[in-house]
Amino acid sequence: MHELGIVFHIIKNIEQVGEKNQLKAVSAVTLEIGEVSTVVESYLRDCWKWATDKSALMRGAELKVETIPAITLCEDCGKTYGTVQYGRVCPECQSEHTHLVTGSEMNIKEIEAY
Repeated sequence: MHELGIVFHIIKNIEQVGEKNQLKAVSAVTLEIGEVSTVVESYLRDCWKWATDKSALMRGAELKVETIPAITLCEDCGKTYGTVQYGRVCPECQSEHTHLVTGSEMNIKEIEAY
């Protein structure tokens, strides 16, 4: 379960931002998680609750999650398509010369604080 390490990394980054901006408390954090990022949202939520309770700045902060769709680009025909639905083979030209454009990343989108 790498989700706990991810949560600790997020908390560390937010605490650094909080210190620089003299924040008193974080009420919510919105994360963008790629559809094929290998992050299990239910594990992330469990780790979030446990780990944020250990941080004075983050205690009780709500976790909001938005999914970034996985999109693949075909290098042969130039079309993009949904990765989860079609996999690595382009549904237009059947080429395997494809690569993931979005959907594997994870970003802190928004921090709600005072």
